[in-house]
Amino acid sequence: ISTLDAYFSGKRELFKGLAIDKLEQDWQAYPVIRIDLSGSSYLSEQDIQTVLDSRLKVYEKAFSITEIASTVAVRFDELIRKAFEKSGKSVVILIDEYDSPLVHTLDNLELNEYNRAVLHGFYSVIKKSGEYLRFVLLTGVTKFSQVSVFSGMNNLRDISMEDNYAAICGITQTELEDNFVPEINALANKDGVTYEDTLARLKKLYDGYHFSEDSPDVYNPFSVLNTLKKQEFGMYWFQTGTQTFLIKLIEQSHFDVLRFQDGIHIEVSEIDSFRVGQTNPVPVLYQSGYLTIKGFDKFDGTLTLGFPNEEVEYGFLKELLPIFLNDNTSVSDFSALLFKEDLAAQNTESFLTRLKSLYASVPYAQGKQDEHYYQSLFYIIFKLMGQFIKVEEHSYKGRSDAVVQTKDAIYIFEFKLANESLNANADDSTNKSVDTPSQTINKLLAEAMSQINESGYADSYAASNKQIHKIAIVFSTQERNIVGWQVVLV
Repeated sequence: ISTLDAYFSGKRELFKGLAIDKLEQDWQAYPVIRIDLSGSSYLSEQDIQTVLDSRLKVYEKAFSITEIASTVAVRFDELIRKAFEKSGKSVVILIDEYDSPLVHTLDNLELNEYNRAVLHGFYSVIKKSGEYLRFVLLTGVTKFSQVSVFSGMNNLRDISMEDNYAAICGITQTELEDNFVPEINALANKDGVTYEDTLARLKKLYDGYHFSEDSPDVYNPFSVLNTLKKQEFGMYWFQTGTQTFLIKLIEQSHFDVLRFQDGIHIEVSEIDSFRVGQTNPVPVLYQSGYLTIKGFDKFDGTLTLGFPNEEVEYGFLKELLPIFLNDNTSVSDFSALLFKEDLAAQNTESFLTRLKSLYASVPYAQGKQDEHYYQSLFYIIFKLMGQFIKVEEHSYKGRSDAVVQTKDAIYIFEFKLANESLNANADDSTNKSVDTPSQTINKLLAEAMSQINESGYADSYAASNKQIHKIAIVFSTQERNIVGWQVVLV
């Protein structure tokens, strides 16, 4: 937005040495109206009026408009016309975060509808003022269907998924290597590694965005520039704040986090289908940058979505962890380092004891304490540890619940769930054949280990020269924790 503002304002000196300095032959200064709707939490109906009022006042003063209309839409209309008349040139409109008043109120349907109505009237002025306009660009996070603030505006063109614009807001691999060699070398020297190693780590952490079928890999520019400027790798994008409504949406929809593992399949048309009040978080996860295009099937018109890079994956899963933990257990209480040290030392007893302690913080939620629920938490924990994990990995005879790989070891997990009557069985004097709790746990452990063996889960890793750990784990819905485990080394 700032680049276009400078260009249409005719500030040629800012573009000296760049391609556009030579490509543009006629540098003209057009009247630019630049409106940024960020910077407010939009907690009341007054907030959107206050923000628009403050943005319009700047330009009303610049163009000496003294008679101020009663509504922001009429004021916007008057501003465009006056800017055209006083400058004698067509007007440029640049609106950043056009949807901020809507995104901030997704959990308040009444306020969201009010903001949508205000924006609809405000943006409708753009269509009405077509004869006065030179160029218009609006940017935002989300695309709202059915309740669109742009309904009827057929003069707007959506470039979100066009190949020509796929890399417009990011840094490509070529751009990174052509323009940042000194900074990358300095970072490499600081960390005591090679240029190539540093380049690979930048790619792993910040690359991977795709915005169209044939999009090049695009780096997150915010994270890359902060890394190179501060000469330190970090989770810079998440330090700006996570959109809490997304976490709430995932929790309320009971979204299956295991879907993140192998990619989420979605029809192309669903990308634009986000509606206020809907329960499917996938469209807005894509639109807001947490998921990106990983594959495109032309035959059936479907997309495969996934995390673009490790920064997003780690940061987002860290935000999800509190959903599974109680209010007394913060994410900071989860020490990934200790878990990693246990696995690196192949100290499975310490690891499983630590895991049991963490599971003790899982709150009770009716209908959620099933095997799948524990698998989901297990998946998040190991992803945050930075380990290679595959949940429900297929073998030729079936699929294991989870496989974790480290440098020197492979851990194959099989989970079993003890029913809620585990402790009650011990008091049942009417039926002497009922197993005791310990007998039930031992049977489930044996069943899990037998499943690992008979299904050949370890066979595909036999040639890896790594120590294989077969681990059977029993959870109890009544205890809401691990109640037993068995480890067999291969």
